[in-house]
Amino acid sequence: MTGREVVILRIGHRPERDQRVTTHVGLTARALGAQGMYLAAADKGVVESIADVASRWGGSFFCEDNVKWRSCIRDWKAHGGVVVHLTMYGLNLPDVIGDVRLHDKILVIVGAEKVPGDIYGLADYNVAVTGQPHSEISSLALFLDHLSNGTELNNKFPGAQIRIIPSKAGKQTEEL
Repeated sequence: MTGREVVILRIGHRPERDQRVTTHVGLTARALGAQGMYLAAADKGVVESIADVASRWGGSFFCEDNVKWRSCIRDWKAHGGVVVHLTMYGLNLPDVIGDVRLHDKILVIVGAEKVPGDIYGLADYNVAVTGQPHSEISSLALFLDHLSNGTELNNKFPGAQIRIIPSKAGKQTEEL
C-alpha cells in the first residue's frame, strides 16, 4: 500500500478472552500492508507477540496498547485521516471501497465484543464485509485486500531474519 497509511484500532478487546484473536488481527494487518495497530485495552502480551513477529519476519509495524479509542479517532481525523469501521451493519464493501481508496490516511476500526454505538457516528465509513456474522480477522483481511487491489500479496518486508521459500509441497524457510 505504497503512499497510503493504514492503521488498525482494535476496540472491545478482553485480555482474558481475546488475546489470540487480537494478536491475529495485528498479524493480519501487518502481513497485508497496514503500518500498525492501536489497542484500546492494556495487554502487553499482544504487543510483545506482534513485536516479536515483526522483528523476525521484517518490516516496520507498531502495536500500542492502552489507547483511548475516542481520543485516537479524534486525533486521527484532526490530522486529516478518515475512519473506516468494519461491521456487518454498514454499506457493502464493493459499494464503498472506491471512495475509501481516495484517502491516504485510513484508520480501520475492528471490534471484538459489542461495539459502542458512538462508533457508528464517529466513523466516516461503516463498511460491511457481508451482512452475516463472521470473524473480524476475515473482515480485516478482505478489506485490506480490496483496498490494495491484491497488491499487498507481494509486499516485501525489509530487515527480515527469516523468510518462506515458496514451494509446491512442504515447508521451506531461509534464515537471512
